Amino acid sequence: MSEKIQKVLANAGLASRRQIEVWLKEGRISINGQVAKLGDRITTDVKVRVDGREIKLIKSANKKTRVLLYHKPQGEICSRSDPEKRPTVFDRLPLLRNGRWISVGRLDFNTSGVLLLTNDGELANRLMHPSKEIEREYAVRIKGQVSPDMLENLKKGIIVDEKGPAHFEKIMDVGGEGSNHWYHVLVKEGRNRIVRKLWESQGVIVSRLTRIRFGDITLPRSLHRGKWVELEQEVVNNLLSSVNI
Repeated sequence: MSEKIQKVLANAGLASRRQIEVWLKEGRISINGQVAKLGDRITTDVKVRVDGREIKLIKSANKKTRVLLYHKPQGEICSRSDPEKRPTVFDRLPLLRNGRWISVGRLDFNTSGVLLLTNDGELANRLMHPSKEIEREYAVRIKGQVSPDMLENLKKGIIVDEKGPAHFEKIMDVGGEGSNHWYHVLVKEGRNRIVRKLWESQGVIVSRLTRIRFGDITLPRSLHRGKWVELEQEVVNNLLSSVNI
């Protein structure tokens, strides 16, 4: 049975469905020698190439879904390569025999903490989809005076970019003084730099930002920066069922 090309390639662990759709629009994918387009349907017996490289298509039923929890340090990017030659999160990950690791969303260069990576593009796509509203919890160190009015504004919602208003689901004052005052905040979207944008809209500075939880996956205290751990199958199964896979 044929399926949309972006779904087949995501199942093969090539990239997230969203990224594959971008490649299709850029004309970087071919099917049996012909340039593929968005909406094309294929089976796993065709020859698919991306940038001229043939892709081994693997049926999702025959591939074990794996998920890594990586403690991303500051100073790494979530792209595979960088013109500035900065280190990437993929530099430290174990090699995959088939497919590749796909980042579930991103953390910016100066943000540390929980980053999930999987070999299952469909899982990555669903976990990133805004409709899932998966909770993300961050520990934030704030430099500047925070007032009750500011906290109320941050919970009600503020327009910080062209995508419209954003807000924190919850803000918890966890203590500290002066330039070492910490808060924990919850958001349910993965919009780029949304935590920093919200705080900075109130005239304060985010001097440290760490994601400590993604959904039910919490950063273990024993997992040092730059290290990863593979999630147990029961946890992976819970992730899959949470997004109806």
